[in-house]
Amino acid sequence: MIQHRTPHLTIFESALYRTTSTVLQTDDIVLVVDPNWLPAEISGIRQFVQEVQGGRPLFLLFTHSDYDHILGWRAFPQAKVIASKTFADNPDKEKSLEQIRQFDEEYYIRRDYPIAYPNVDIGIFEDGQLIELGQTRLRFYLAPGHTADGLFAIAENAGDWIAGDYLSNIEFPFVYDSIHAYEETIQKAQRIIIEYEPALLIPGHGDATSSRQEMLNRCTESLHYLQQLRQAAQSGKPFPEEYLWKRYGNRRGLAGPHRENLEMAEKEKEAGG
Repeated sequence: MIQHRTPHLTIFESALYRTTSTVLQTDDIVLVVDPNWLPAEISGIRQFVQEVQGGRPLFLLFTHSDYDHILGWRAFPQAKVIASKTFADNPDKEKSLEQIRQFDEEYYIRRDYPIAYPNVDIGIFEDGQLIELGQTRLRFYLAPGHTADGLFAIAENAGDWIAGDYLSNIEFPFVYDSIHAYEETIQKAQRIIIEYEPALLIPGHGDATSSRQEMLNRCTESLHYLQQLRQAAQSGKPFPEEYLWKRYGNRRGLAGPHRENLEMAEKEKEAGG
């Protein structure tokens, strides 16, 4: 389904985990972000791109290497890929591919394109890196914490901010990399909100928002959750989960990631983090 649409930007939302795929159109390019999940959904995105492309070059942006975000790569064989250098150098590429195979086999999924880990044509290696494609200006910031290879991207011409798996209104932080790095990324997000005043924040799961206050609130909620993870690990007291399920719901789906976050906090405490 289409969650949000303007003349230059369309956000598709998957039926699974409310995962977003964004298509940005400028005078110079068409940019597709994290095309996902189900074959019919990816086919719909591909058909939309074919209808609007009009001879413009096609680019794919992968915000990070989680398997659900990369599984649509080969559905767009003519596209050039933008991702972080850490994404390109990922030592666990096979793990991501095996997760795709596991998902597809478990649910008898058939795709009309091969599964492979994306080859990166344009690598992002530093904060503030600017890619200019004609008059289109894309500004990038490294965003580790959820995964080590995350990226923020800002389409400066329109003020659209693609945040990957951060700042969702339906999920608390999922920490696969580092709580400390996640906190630093959210602090970076706060600076982006203040300095750039983005017109639209697009998370990897859930609702986009044009409200500056909502963006800041999501930062505050993320930091609060991460701080409570630390406090639970350091004090040995139970995490106050009641507020969590009232705020986010979906307890059956989110209890597992929350438990993994608590285990991460324990590991970081033991390592002196």
